Amino acid sequence: MNAATPFVDSSAVLVNATRFRAAHEGEWKRLDRLVTRMEKRSIGALSDDDLLALPLLYRSTLSSLSVARQTSLDRALIGYLEQLCTRAYFQIYGVQTSAWRQMGGFFARGWPLAVQSIWKETLVALLLTVAGALAAYLMVHANPQSFYTLMPGGMAEGRDPSASAAALRATIHGAMKGHQGQENMLSVFAAALFTHNAQIAIFAFALGFAFCVPTVLLIVYNGLTLGALMAVFVNRGLGADFAGWIMIHGSTELFAIILSGAAGMRIGTAIAFPGRESRGDSAMRAGRAAAVAMAGTVVMLMVAGMLEGIGRQLVDDTGTRYAIGLTMLGGWLVYFYLPRKRDGLV
Repeated sequence: MNAATPFVDSSAVLVNATRFRAAHEGEWKRLDRLVTRMEKRSIGALSDDDLLALPLLYRSTLSSLSVARQTSLDRALIGYLEQLCTRAYFQIYGVQTSAWRQMGGFFARGWPLAVQSIWKETLVALLLTVAGALAAYLMVHANPQSFYTLMPGGMAEGRDPSASAAALRATIHGAMKGHQGQENMLSVFAAALFTHNAQIAIFAFALGFAFCVPTVLLIVYNGLTLGALMAVFVNRGLGADFAGWIMIHGSTELFAIILSGAAGMRIGTAIAFPGRESRGDSAMRAGRAAAVAMAGTVVMLMVAGMLEGIGRQLVDDTGTRYAIGLTMLGGWLVYFYLPRKRDGLV
């Protein structure tokens, strides 16, 4: 044996490991019981004595873990102590809030602050939507045949420049009139619009990572379809009626699409222009606020679906539709942009 190589007595190591476990195992087991009780119930399940002992047991177990690592004790023991310390850390230092409280925080501050943080992208998405709608409206108003180029076939069927004013009116009126044909046509039209807009919202966010290009195209495309439809109804003298029918749910639905596009743009611009950060770090930082904003748009789309159902079934007066739509828009603007205290949200 080389004289420089120390002799290791394996039996001595085993005896030391056994003594070490025997000396501290009681503390580990007690900490394990307390942490398990907190995980299953809450910290309120602990007695006063347990609460006083908890930090001491945690520090003692951390010390045991450090010793076990330094002396290369049983790997299974090291793994057990690492897991126990991790569980105890999250129970002691983690945020102890209920699901209802977290949900309340999301709606009270998290979601509005996330939307406020992407206000520049929201403004850009709004301008792109308006530009697309205006361009399509002018094209179809001047040349009705261009409608077929701009509009997807599934949505355009029966609602194109060849339709009569009566047929178009049936797609936006008919609530509580008892005409099954009108009601079916209106339901199909509404379902097609909602499905189309929901898909646009999801893809506008999901494809934002590709340097914003697909997101911008989708936002413009959504504006084009809206403008093309508007032109068809305007050409038949139904522009105000169509705008009212869109307004009752569209002020929420289109707002959701614009926010989805803005969230996608936030991620895309972070990847395209990371500054001094890596692209991954920049995207991760931007994605926190964008993901929260996008999560909220799902709620907006659900609200829009309910408004659309109410508008189709109960409200047939154009003025009332305008009132509901504008009230919803004002409510969303106040909710999102009312100043709130920030706690480090990006």
